[in-house]
Amino acid sequence: HVQLVESGGGSVQAGGSLRLSCAASGYSYSSYCMGWFRQAPGKAHEGIARIFAFTGVIYYDASVQGRFTISQDDAKNTVCLQMASLKPEDTAMYYCAARAGICGRNDNWSQMKFRGQGTQVTVS
Repeated sequence: HVQLVESGGGSVQAGGSLRLSCAASGYSYSSYCMGWFRQAPGKAHEGIARIFAFTGVIYYDASVQGRFTISQDDAKNTVCLQMASLKPEDTAMYYCAARAGICGRNDNWSQMKFRGQGTQVTVS
């Protein structure tokens, strides 16, 4: 049974930092594309960062490039998203998601077969 569990969301002032974690279980973590998506109220899901665990290839959306860092802890089957210089427009529900195979540059939400329940990030 594939399971993704996010943690680490919360409220922060603009310019602050937060670290999100996604604990993955139930599948071969290293052969999956792991990603973070977000959804602001009234908007579609937005892909912001993805990593293919086996090679470490990473993609970032332009909106977070240079501010967010995705990383993996193979020993713990965990993917993290370190968020810095947060802006009010980063406010959204953040989701961890995964699919088999290498990450594509433009992977979208509908392509991610496995999804977590989400964790709220609020920047004021």
